[in-house]
Formats: sequence, C-alpha cells, structure tokens
Amino acid sequence: MTAGPTAPGRTSSGGATPGSTTLDAAQLRAFTAWSVAHGVLAPGVEPRIEPLAGGSSNPTYRVRGGGADLVLRTPPARGGLPTAHDMDREYRFQAALAGSAVPVAPMVALCSDPAVIGTPFYLMARLDGVVHARADAVRELPASTAAAAGRALARTLAVLHAVDPGAVGLAEYARPEPYPVRQLRRWRRQWAASGADPVPAIDEVLAALSARTPTAGPQRIVHGDYNLANVMYERARPDRVLAVLDWEMATLGPPEADLGQLLAYWGPAGRLLFAERGGHLPDANPGLPTAPELVAEYRAATAESATGWALDRAAGRAAELSIRHIPFWEAFAVIKLAIVCAGALRRGTNASGARRARIVALVSGLADIARDTLEE
Repeated sequence: MTAGPTAPGRTSSGGATPGSTTLDAAQLRAFTAWSVAHGVLAPGVEPRIEPLAGGSSNPTYRVRGGGADLVLRTPPARGGLPTAHDMDREYRFQAALAGSAVPVAPMVALCSDPAVIGTPFYLMARLDGVVHARADAVRELPASTAAAAGRALARTLAVLHAVDPGAVGLAEYARPEPYPVRQLRRWRRQWAASGADPVPAIDEVLAALSARTPTAGPQRIVHGDYNLANVMYERARPDRVLAVLDWEMATLGPPEADLGQLLAYWGPAGRLLFAERGGHLPDANPGLPTAPELVAEYRAATAESATGWALDRAAGRAAELSIRHIPFWEAFAVIKLAIVCAGALRRGTNASGARRARIVALVSGLADIARDTLEE
C-alpha cells in the first residue's frame, strides 16, 4: 500500500530505494539458478540487479542480463504486517488481467517459495513509462495534460470495475462474508499487530465504521490502493495510462471502495501524507480534476461501458445508492493509511527518534481526518 509516493520500474532511470539493498552473493546465485531453471534467464547469464526508486514498502529491483530487462518485486524481509505485501496475490491479479482492457505490466514468473532468496518474489517486464508521483513533476505538466491524466485515472478505474472477475479467472477470490465486515476485521488485526502506541481515534473510527457498514453491492475487482502515484503513463503521452501498479491489496469487493481510496489520496489525507515528499499532487497543478470531477468522470465512464457493473437497472440503482456511502469508504481508506503508517514503525526498528515522532504524528493526523470524514 502506498505509504511512499512511488512504485516499481517507473521511469527509465532509478535511484536506490531508501533502506533497500541488492541481493547478497548467496541470494544472487539462488535467484540466478531459479531463473535459469524457469526459463527466465539463459544458462550462463550473470544478471545485474540494482535497487529501483519506488515500490513503496516493497523492495523493488531492476534485473538485466542476456537481453532481459525485468523488474523484481519482493516483500520486506522483516517487519511487515500480517497479510500485507502479498506478492502471490499481486502477481495473480495482474496475470489474470493480461489481455483485458485494464492496462497492466506483463507478468513473467512467480516464486512462492521463500527458501530461494529469503522471501517470495515475482518478475515482470519493465515498462519505460512515467508516474506522476512528485509534486514538482506534476507542476511542470501543461494544464491540459494534467486534466487529461486525471480523467484517464478515473476512467481506468471504471474500466477495471467493468471486468467480470469470473471471466478472467478470479472468481476464487470471492467470499461469502460481506466485504466491509471482513475488511474491518482484517484491519483491526493489522492495527493490533502494528504494536504502535494507542491512538484512541483509530479505535473510535473502526468502531464507527463497524456500526454503519453499507449493504454489499456487486462484487468486482478492487485494486485496494488506487491513486495517481500507482498508475504509470506513457512517456510520449503522459495523459495515457500504460499500466496500473502495486496490486498487493487487490481483492473482490464493491467498486466504491476503490473510489473512496482515490478520494482519500485526493483530499486532506493525501495532503498530509505528501507534505514531506514535495507536496500534495492534486494541489500542484490546477489542471488536475477536483474530487467531485473525478467522481463525475468515473460515473460517466461506468455508464458508457458496455459491460459496466452498473449497467443493468438493478445494479444501476445499487450504484446510485453506493455513491451516497462514499464518505464511509473514504474514511475507511484513510484509517487503512493510518494503520499502514503505523506498520512502518514495526518495519523501521532502527528509525531515529525524530522519524518515529513524525510517523506517530502522521498516524494520529490521519486518524483524525478519518473521523472528520465519517462525520461529514
């Protein structure tokens, strides 16, 4: 989940991800042997592996050798919250969407065995695109390009939600228990597992969300962390989506959960998250759509889709009703971000006192925003 503003393999150049290192000699030998055995690399190739900027909390590397140019994704080696950083899920959702109207990076190979390099991992083709993940870069976009990029962001989400999960082999992820119920239980566990100091607002918001869970609507593919920094655009056309990235939170659920997540990043929560990373992206360029404009674009794209989840009358009525529940989903998204940030304390056992204090303040601030959002 995006606790940092960037994602894997996003430009033709990449610096080191803070806190990440390359594979050690033994891991490199094991990775090379596995890659040769699975036809990823030719025998005799000695790959070069270097950390890439981005990837949020998931270490991400560029792998080159023998004509191959790939991206390696792994979960953090230690400190991750339970069920977070699911590489198997991330790979399978993207592989299932290959060939659909949803733009995703081509998947290459998945290794679920942590014995190879110490964690599960997967490989995907490296794409030479652009992610509008920093305020200074977003500021440089012509207003018309920023407007088109924002519209494409909303419309791509509608395209995702138009996909029938069963038609792409993802029906196995359906659960009989309502999505908000199981998600709230999961995030209570994540909060308890974070080991963070008590933040009463988080417990209050989780309790309030549990007391007002909306009726479950149609089950579609939910990305789980959809936002501008998790979408790659074409380099020659920075307003055209090349791939949606970072699928580790993907599941099946109500489409409005993704819409609430996007709005969470677009509003005060995103402003707080990005305050120390160069500034809030939607504030950086007046050409970007406002939150209501994003919702309008999403709804228009959904209505236009020949296979859209809201096309038949019954589903259409459900869609109209679900829009009224957007504050619930936005508040839920914000409280998830707060818990993810608390998980950063678990991973960063060597963080300085000042950095820990900033993260604690961030967690508390996000919890307050979630509470305010729910009360609107």
